[in-house]
Amino acid sequence: MKRELLLGAEAIALGALDAGISGVYAYPGTPSTEITEYIQKNSHHRSEPVRSAWSANEKTAYEAALGMAYAGKRSLVCMKHVGLNVAADAFINSAITGVNGGLVVAVADDPSMHSSQNEQDSRIYGKFAMLPVLEPASQQELYDATREAFDLSESVALPVLLRLTTRLAHSRAGVEARAISLQNALNAIHAPERFVLMPQNARRQYNHLLAIQKRLEEYSEQSSLNRLIPGSGNIGVLAFGIAFNYVMEVRQTCSLEFPVLKIGCYPIPRKQIEAIFSNCETLLVAEEGYPVYEELLRGYFGGKNIRGRLDGALPRAGELNADSVAKALGIAPKKLMQVPEIVANRPPALCKGCGHRDLYDALNTVMSDYEDRHVFSDIGCYTLGALPPFNAISTCVDMGASITMAKGAADAGLRPAVAVIGDSTFTHSGMTGLLDAVNDQAPITVIIADNDTTAMTGGQNSSATGSKLHAICRGLGVDEDHIKSIVPLKSHLEENIAILKKEIAWAGVSVVLAYRECIEAAARKKRNQKKTP
Repeated sequence: MKRELLLGAEAIALGALDAGISGVYAYPGTPSTEITEYIQKNSHHRSEPVRSAWSANEKTAYEAALGMAYAGKRSLVCMKHVGLNVAADAFINSAITGVNGGLVVAVADDPSMHSSQNEQDSRIYGKFAMLPVLEPASQQELYDATREAFDLSESVALPVLLRLTTRLAHSRAGVEARAISLQNALNAIHAPERFVLMPQNARRQYNHLLAIQKRLEEYSEQSSLNRLIPGSGNIGVLAFGIAFNYVMEVRQTCSLEFPVLKIGCYPIPRKQIEAIFSNCETLLVAEEGYPVYEELLRGYFGGKNIRGRLDGALPRAGELNADSVAKALGIAPKKLMQVPEIVANRPPALCKGCGHRDLYDALNTVMSDYEDRHVFSDIGCYTLGALPPFNAISTCVDMGASITMAKGAADAGLRPAVAVIGDSTFTHSGMTGLLDAVNDQAPITVIIADNDTTAMTGGQNSSATGSKLHAICRGLGVDEDHIKSIVPLKSHLEENIAILKKEIAWAGVSVVLAYRECIEAAARKKRNQKKTP
């Protein structure tokens, strides 16, 4: 056995490699990105190849992983919580078809929204799809649970959702690895009665999914991720996932003896919960994310005194910590160290020398001619154009929404309607919006800020840049005369202003490709070239 110091995300990656995966599929998204990156850097040490290139978006990633599992191989698909929204169609329906080889869905939630638009709880998706969900509480548990998840997936022929959160994904601890499993042999199955979801087949498969729930509950009752830490007193705690760490910190620091039921495997272990309920007058439900099971348990146990996020004992939004748990238990938190305020707040900003700066300088100049200055933006580094000194954009909602929102605003009569979207986001989910605009001949201008990489998540490969973007836009039906290219540099400012002004004024679909390589990616490339002999 070897011991390594790993991020939680990396512990999942190592667990998947050691479990014998044949492929990982993902679109980069913090806090899940490091799972795939670790596999990309370490899979070449394996005796058998592991497919690990980035996918265009989470839906394509999920469907490809499902296809590999159909062929009998083990596959891992990774995404952040909002990425599961994109993959939801395939995810929900894969619970009906089931799988052949093991399929594990690693989803990293982001409570407190460190780098996300919301803090949704992916456990709801698992409950909605009626699939098993594992929620480990430590890096070692993440490694072990990943391996267990593949075995479970093949045992019950269902995908398994593996949930972690930002704090666990991005903290390090020692992890002990176990013996490596070989990859599965190719074993594609011809089972149209399962995999062709026509109503007759779907109804039969749905009934099978319902019937297997009892087996999943029995598995949960026996899972090592669900266990009781005995204690005494009138108050007991149900600690879900990473919240278990905060509960145990309070218990140990304050020398308390209250019983704790650690829960990290779903469906929840009803018998164990009923046992702790029978011995305590009050239960505190500590779960990171939404009060998913607090709400369920309030309904299930009716008159019992259940406390948690719903009644304000724990904060309704954001991450939990030991202090919030202590307060919920009626204990004054102990501040071990007061952090001095020696550093001023530094809001995020576009890098110095970033091409997006010069793009917004040109765009702001053009838009200043209009009384209504609405620019619909998307998710990427360029979203920082909403902040001073640019104050250039009006919206940012979800991946690809810039183009379709601009189209909808144009349909409502807004002029001009301008969208700004990055190269990676465009191929992720912007192309269909552009097709809608072309079909309606909507008077919108789409600016694709092409920096030749997926910069916001660390510089992963983009699915399309440069001439490929031009070909895609032409193929979607944009008039060749209204696909323009600019280079966002100060020396090109006047030329860029003239092109943007003309295309924004045109009463049809126009696309402006603003190409300039990400300054950070360029610097990395230069450093790597120096290292290469």
